[in-house]
Amino acid sequence: MKIGVMGVIALLAPSTAIAQSDTAYSTQLPPLIDEAREIALARSAAPDAVSAEATVLVLRRGGYAVAVEGTNGVTCYVSRSRPESLEPHCFDQEGSETILAMQLRRAELREQAKSREDIEQTLARELADGTFRLPSRPAMSYMMSGGQVLYNEEGQHVGKWRPHLMIYVPFITSEQLGLYGAPSTEAAIVVDSGKPTANIMVVVESFVEPTTR
Repeated sequence: MKIGVMGVIALLAPSTAIAQSDTAYSTQLPPLIDEAREIALARSAAPDAVSAEATVLVLRRGGYAVAVEGTNGVTCYVSRSRPESLEPHCFDQEGSETILAMQLRRAELREQAKSREDIEQTLARELADGTFRLPSRPAMSYMMSGGQVLYNEEGQHVGKWRPHLMIYVPFITSEQLGLYGAPSTEAAIVVDSGKPTANIMVVVESFVEPTTR
């Protein structure tokens, strides 16, 4: 079974699926938000033990920029798959150098009004030519923020999904972990099974709430 993260969320909780429409890439840019709020949201993707010393990025016109220089190799930012959405992530060092680097490039191209198709073709080409690389070890992304703002495929505000971790293991498959059938939060879930960006999603118990320092 090969399914992307949006499809997984749609199957697990249809009312909270996050849409990534071409419109969101080509004609609508995410509005900029207050920098202090954005930093707090970004840090809330992970527990304080992870995010306190992290580098924090904020969205500016043209792409993401460093707002706080960190010391532990972790990078936190607020992804914007739709103009209205707020999706805080924190990546460990390997994830920051690989998966996040591609995500930032995707955001940069969107700021240039590139279509979703153009963006994905560019990223595929740059991955093939060595501009980007895949993780050389399992890479971690934290998505535990209680400040998530998600939208469904119809563009309706649906609140937040469940706090979870994403462990990137390129090309891993559901079958390799003994997972068959529809995804379920009772077990780990393989997102993008068999693909370069394959990752294991693990739902955790509690959200981390955003707080300003």
